[in-house]
Amino acid sequence: MRQPITPPAPSVHGTRAALAAAALWAACLPALAQAPAAPDTATPGVAAPAAVADTPVQRGRYLATAGDCVACHTALGGAPMAGGLAMATPLGPIYSTNITPSKTHGIGNYTLEQFSAVLRHGKRADGALLYPAMPYTAYARTSDADIADLYAYFMQGVAPVDSAPPATDLPFPFIRPAMLAWNLLFHNARPYQSNAQQSPEWNRGAYLTQGLAHCGTCHTPRNPFMAEDNGRLLAGAELGGWYAPNITPDANDGIGQWSPQELVRYMRRGIVAGKATTGGPMAEAIDHSLHQLTEGDLHAIATYLLSLPAVSDGARQPAFSWGQARDDLASVRGQPVPALTAMNGAQLYDAFCASCHQAQGQGSGDGRLPALLHNTRLGHANTNNLVLSILQGVPRYGRDSIMPAFAQELDDAQVATLANYLLQNYGNPAAKVHAEQVHSLRAGTPVDQRLLTVVRWGLGLGVLALLLFGIWLVARIRR
Repeated sequence: MRQPITPPAPSVHGTRAALAAAALWAACLPALAQAPAAPDTATPGVAAPAAVADTPVQRGRYLATAGDCVACHTALGGAPMAGGLAMATPLGPIYSTNITPSKTHGIGNYTLEQFSAVLRHGKRADGALLYPAMPYTAYARTSDADIADLYAYFMQGVAPVDSAPPATDLPFPFIRPAMLAWNLLFHNARPYQSNAQQSPEWNRGAYLTQGLAHCGTCHTPRNPFMAEDNGRLLAGAELGGWYAPNITPDANDGIGQWSPQELVRYMRRGIVAGKATTGGPMAEAIDHSLHQLTEGDLHAIATYLLSLPAVSDGARQPAFSWGQARDDLASVRGQPVPALTAMNGAQLYDAFCASCHQAQGQGSGDGRLPALLHNTRLGHANTNNLVLSILQGVPRYGRDSIMPAFAQELDDAQVATLANYLLQNYGNPAAKVHAEQVHSLRAGTPVDQRLLTVVRWGLGLGVLALLLFGIWLVARIRR
């Protein structure tokens, strides 16, 4: 008997926009290169914990949770795993597919081999290549045994939904056959290979971080072709407007001054007093995925992350170390209240923030309402997360949300004024927010006709250059 999964709550989908952007660049590469061979070999020592490993379906359910499949493949208000979520890109939406076992519109007719090809090679049963909006580049690290368990879960543990999501139809030259070039250049389909010099816990953490948890998808910067820059693995990246911070063990730029227990607590709850509070795509990943993993798996991820080479960007102190308790509200309370458009930073803070974050920015005594001081949201030089938290709030999924959205109450200039007041008083005073930045983040990802025109002209000129070179070469040979 099938046991349907629980539908997710609405998503902010910053990660999805990032993956979709990678897909656009991937689809217009003009050249081919040879990639390393990728044998499909199983990897010992990285099996799911015994606590969740009674049957293939149960193991598969746990693995699908680790992979956060439901977040992308469930549309707002839609059936679980039935697809239809639109991921915004500068050239139009990419829609997630139906991955229920429906035989008409889902993957119900897929064999295990075809299912494995999707995860390991980004190749559908009909032979079409996927855009890397589906992170098969990370899922390829999954072992054959775990892919078999995932297959059992999707075929037996997910309710079939006989509905077709909208088809993705990106304009030329962003076509699926071009993905062959990108895959040959940048995709390694080899499963994770255990490191005999490391402990089983370390290997389990590496397996999850590199694979199903796909941490690098957000936290690793991209090269000009939107492939992950492994020379700066997990060193932080701006994706979909949100900033995914450096999670290498650098003492100032990364997580070098976090303990393993603090990292586990953050992945479990999204709040660590004196360090950070979650929001945006990371809150989504915690609520849909990470908080459901076993304590052992979360410790394994923490162990692996803290063992990696540190990558520094030159920060003078950790992002969580900025700020001190400060109360400016006495200077504005008891004074005539100006129009909203004329309020300064202290007045905006008093009107919109102080009731939860308190007069000195210290938050609530029980920690449920976070402090603004010693909070990475206000300590990073990149201020996008602060702006987006004000605009979108901090929705949580399956638990109480801790902050409402103010996009409807505050205009761009007011958000900038408030954010700069917060940074000056409780965060990194060198960081700045500009009204133009707020406007851009509020607008999201509009369709960019100029980008399409530039890419088409570039492709056309490239084809013309190749044609002229061919004519010259033929003429030279005939001489």
